[in-house]
Amino acid sequence: MTEQTARQKAGELTREQVAEYLRANPDFFIGQDELLRSLTLPHDSGRAISLVERQVHLFREQRDTLRRELVELVSIARHNDRLFEKSKCLLMQVIEARNLQDMAAAIDDSIRGDFGLDAASVLLFSETGKLQSQGALHMVDAAAARERLGSLLEGERAVCGQFRENEREFLFPDRDEPIASVALVPLRHEGLVGVFAVGSCEPGYFDQSMGSLFLSYISDTLSRLLPPMLKRHGTGAPVTDLTAETGQG
Repeated sequence: MTEQTARQKAGELTREQVAEYLRANPDFFIGQDELLRSLTLPHDSGRAISLVERQVHLFREQRDTLRRELVELVSIARHNDRLFEKSKCLLMQVIEARNLQDMAAAIDDSIRGDFGLDAASVLLFSETGKLQSQGALHMVDAAAARERLGSLLEGERAVCGQFRENEREFLFPDRDEPIASVALVPLRHEGLVGVFAVGSCEPGYFDQSMGSLFLSYISDTLSRLLPPMLKRHGTGAPVTDLTAETGQG
C-alpha cells in the first residue's frame, strides 16, 4: 500500500487534491484573512513570508518582466521606424535618379552613410560578357555569376552570413578592405536579373536570424527600375533572365 493510498483511506487529503481544489475554487481565500496571515512560504532570502507577501512578490516579478518586454518592443519599433525612413529616402532618390550615375551614387551614399554599412553592390547579369561599372552598379557576365554565386541565386529571400571569400570578392570587387559578412537578395521581376548585396567589414554583423524586410523592399524597387533604365541609356549589355537558363522559378 502506497503512502498516498494509506492517507486516502485515513481520510487525509493529498497535496494534489488540495491543489486541484484551490484551482477549481480560486475565491476560496476570500474572507479568510486570518488563514492567509498564518500561511507561510519559503523565500529566496531564507526567511518565511506570508502567502500575501509571496503573491505581491510574484506580481512584482511579472510586472518587471512585462516592463522589460515593453521596453524591448518599443526599442524594436523605433529601430524599424528609423529603417523605414532610411529605406523610403533611398527609394525616393533611386526613383528620381535621372541616369545610372545618379542611381549608383544614391545607393552607395545611402547604404554607407544612412545605414552605416561598409559596401553596397548591385550586380546585373549580361549575356555579352562585357563588364561595366557605375559605382555600386556592376554589369557582370551571366555565366560567371552562375559559377561564382551558385545556390545563392536560387532563393527569393535574402541570404545573410559570412559568405565564401570568392563569393564576397565577386560581389564587392576592387576593395582595399575586404568585406567579412554579407546580406544578399536576388533581384527578381518576371525572372532573375541580378542581385543586391550589402556588406560589413565586421564578421558577425549579418547572420541568418536577421530580418530582411527592408532589404527586400529596396531590391523589389531596384529589380523593376534598373533593367528599363539600362536599356534607355544604351549600355549595349541587355539584362539576362537567368531563370530561363537555370530552370529556377
